[in-house]
Amino acid sequence: MSGSNSSAPGSATSSPEPLTFAVHSLPDPRTTGQQRVGRWKMLLVLAMCAAPVVASYFTFYVVKPSGSAYGELIAPTIDMPADLSLTDLQGRAVAPASLRGQWLLAVVHGSDCPAACERQLFVQRQLREMLGKERARVDKLWLIPDTGTPRPEVMAAVSQKGAEVTMLRVPKDRLDAWLKPAPGKALADHFYIVDPMGNWMERAPAEPEPKKLKADLDKLLRASASWDTAGR
Repeated sequence: MSGSNSSAPGSATSSPEPLTFAVHSLPDPRTTGQQRVGRWKMLLVLAMCAAPVVASYFTFYVVKPSGSAYGELIAPTIDMPADLSLTDLQGRAVAPASLRGQWLLAVVHGSDCPAACERQLFVQRQLREMLGKERARVDKLWLIPDTGTPRPEVMAAVSQKGAEVTMLRVPKDRLDAWLKPAPGKALADHFYIVDPMGNWMERAPAEPEPKKLKADLDKLLRASASWDTAGR
């Protein structure tokens, strides 16, 4: 009816819903403190693990307790390339990482191995033997930058039980990107000392004064005794 006070269906206004507040709990100061202590403990453990390595390098490169090195120290050291192409004499690929974990006393000579090569391989063997009980921490390495095979008599000399030399072929251009001779010299004119982490750190004459080069090796082995052990 006209003038009726009745409202049309659906025209009534809905009552507003009451406001609500989300309540977030405050962080427990005890939990926050425990997390902070945990982080400091983790950092302390990492620092303790790294300390022997840092100390050994500081001792050898900075303090040099027994005087200067006989060989030429490489500073900064040069890491062995992770993609260095290595194969054994049977043509099987060898991962560079497999050489880590031992000190390396390395030489570089072609497979023809002339008289100078034979002399250096002999000195390499004698140097390792002179280290006494510490020789188990040092491997002898012969890097061959060609595809030939050494003569049978050379193979026999470097394969004697207990005096084996690790022989690996490596392309010369890849080798040149890692090891470098002194100015005016060739790669074959040196010994190369590589630490257990794969860092080339010293270069010495191919015909050294054995006692002086042994003294360098002794220093390195003493400086790394707290973190390096024999075997990989």
